[in-house]
Amino acid sequence: MRHLFKSIFLALSLSLLTQGLAFADEHASAQDAINMIKKVIAYYKANGPEKTYAAVNDPKGQFIYKDLYVFAGTVKPGGVTLAHGGNPKLLGKPLGELRDGDGVFFVKKINEVAGSKEGKGWVDYKWPNPVTKALEQKSTYVERVDEIYFACGIYK
Repeated sequence: MRHLFKSIFLALSLSLLTQGLAFADEHASAQDAINMIKKVIAYYKANGPEKTYAAVNDPKGQFIYKDLYVFAGTVKPGGVTLAHGGNPKLLGKPLGELRDGDGVFFVKKINEVAGSKEGKGWVDYKWPNPVTKALEQKSTYVERVDEIYFACGIYK
């Protein structure tokens, strides 16, 4: 009987460990998001805006990793979406009045961070995960270059 309980405990433990590793494998880290923004900014400086926006919009491109994707917009109230690796339907649209599931004007917050003296930081909100299709808590790293921002968020 004791052997049976040990076997069941071991099986459950392995199952939980495997599920935890699978979760970690699907989700990128905060450092991954920061690294992605550093990568896209370097690409922008080397290749200019149009080529960068095209690369960001490529659903199989270099700015997609696990559940990460980059998006970009103009740094001004009601700013326009210039590139979006997760949802091309948002391109060219002013999203300043967009709210998340809790009523947070998160694009306004992104613009505030991008427009601040430091020009970079994190913004928290809820957003649909393109991998799971579920509304999830997200934390997005934003960094301004010229009068645009690049952003990339992690799902928690």
